[in-house]
Amino acid sequence: MSHTAELIAVGTELLLGNIANTDAQMLSRGLSALGINVFYHTVVGDNPQRLRAAVELARSRADIIITTGGLGPTCDDLTKTVLADCFGKQLVFHAPSARRIEAYFQRFHSNHPMTENNYQQAMLPDGCIVLDNDWGTAPGVAFKVDGTHVIMLPGPPRECSAMFTHRVLPYLERLAEGAIVSRTLKLFGIGESTMEAQLRETMNAMTNPTLAPYAKEGECELRITAKGDSPAAALALIEPVEAHLRTHFGPLVYGVDVPSLESVVFALLKEKGLTLGCAESCTGGLVAKRITDLAGSSAVFRGGVVSYATTLKHTLLGVDPGLLEEYGAVSQPVARAMAQQARQVLGCDLAIATTGVAGPDPDDRGNPVGLVYIALATPEDTWVRQIHLSMGRERIRHIAASHGFDLARRYLTGLPLDSSPALTEEKSS
Repeated sequence: MSHTAELIAVGTELLLGNIANTDAQMLSRGLSALGINVFYHTVVGDNPQRLRAAVELARSRADIIITTGGLGPTCDDLTKTVLADCFGKQLVFHAPSARRIEAYFQRFHSNHPMTENNYQQAMLPDGCIVLDNDWGTAPGVAFKVDGTHVIMLPGPPRECSAMFTHRVLPYLERLAEGAIVSRTLKLFGIGESTMEAQLRETMNAMTNPTLAPYAKEGECELRITAKGDSPAAALALIEPVEAHLRTHFGPLVYGVDVPSLESVVFALLKEKGLTLGCAESCTGGLVAKRITDLAGSSAVFRGGVVSYATTLKHTLLGVDPGLLEEYGAVSQPVARAMAQQARQVLGCDLAIATTGVAGPDPDDRGNPVGLVYIALATPEDTWVRQIHLSMGRERIRHIAASHGFDLARRYLTGLPLDSSPALTEEKSS
């Protein structure tokens, strides 16, 4: 029997956008790995009538209901009360949970006496399975009524994640049948609409596995999802589809189940024992930020120069002032010189350089907003890629930095840098 779960997040702060519902993302991934379908996410405020309506609707279309939030000691923590009422259960005092709450306060809050309202967290539905919370005060609960499994978890992500892993998974594993496995191909250098047009007939014809495209900032994803009797069986269904997509899109695929372009570049640099530096103008340090956001980046990243002002391209990097005068800061020759000089100044193996017009206005030479040159200098040669972007400063800066990492990725994997679909590149002579 296939199971269907619905997630109900309780909390007005979620509706107001004060916090993000990361619990739902974590739970959906965990349920998918168990082969449990998740068709709906619901967010409801701290209102008993609306929560009751959400529960009744979930009960009509799912046989597993998982709630997050609303288990605390304050008057707006109403999840247990409403759920117990919906399923005809009474709340009863659970002494072992009360003792655990007392012990938690004694251990972590010895200077602040436990207030009486905290005992509200020990009022649990009669006959439920108590899910002990070793990461906070509110215990979780699980019970089954008329074929519907109800699981209530605390809202704080740290507690919710630990409770799901150590308390809920063992409970659900007894119910799950089969496994759902996904693999995500990451692509750079192709738009979502172009990618979708090439795959539309294939995607429409697929049932298991399925294929879904997603657009990210400046790049695309293709998620292959299969269901099988086991993870290995599901993966066996995915592998030929993945192989076909890799062949079809070739060098546009920069990785599978990887976090980002920069993480791929970081891994390649580390594997090959090479170092990276950067000279940035329009990206304003974003290339350096993205690589140094990665733990362990000091092993491969030498440093960066943000030469935003034109004069600094000469005084800091040593770019020939004649180039700056003749071609302007936003030009192919200056981008090339910035990358080459960065290699010398920073003492790195590879150097990425960016110079362009991020907006909101054209530069003093009339170069349009969105014109960017990205260069990669290596021990063998220097390449410059020219791009034209739109849709605001942040997007221009982000995608320009991504082009820098893509050039580095292509060099490090032996891919051609002098031609690429939908991209314009110039190779130095």
